[in-house]
Formats: sequence, C-alpha cells, structure tokens
Amino acid sequence: MKEFIQKYKLGIIGIFVGGILGYAYYHFIGCNTGSCAITSKPFNSSVYGMLMGYLLFSMFDNAKKKENA
Repeated sequence: MKEFIQKYKLGIIGIFVGGILGYAYYHFIGCNTGSCAITSKPFNSSVYGMLMGYLLFSMFDNAKKKENA
C-alpha cells in the first residue's frame, strides 16, 4: 500500500485538490438555470474537478519520471 501511495502521490493529491476546486466552482459560480451538465449538481462538478486535477498533477509526475530515466 505504501508503494502504491508513493508511486501515485501527485495523482492522489490532484484528485483531492480537484475535488475541492470542483465543489468550490459549483458553490460559488454554479449554474443559474440548472441545465448545465457539469455544474448543475455538486457531485458532477466535484467528479469533473477530480478528473481534471488527476490529469493535471499526473502530467507533472510523468515529466519527473522522464527526467530520472
């Protein structure tokens, strides 16, 4: 388990940060009409933020691995 966390540390951090920012986007900006697919519900907005956070943070993790190779 420690190896998994150590290997994907930046991706896991990205998931948490993205989830918080996704919910914050829903809470502060959101969707006035309720017809927006992503921002109309807090769950959708949080999951989308988690996905984007993981992709963004794991991009830096891959760049670090390429430098060490």
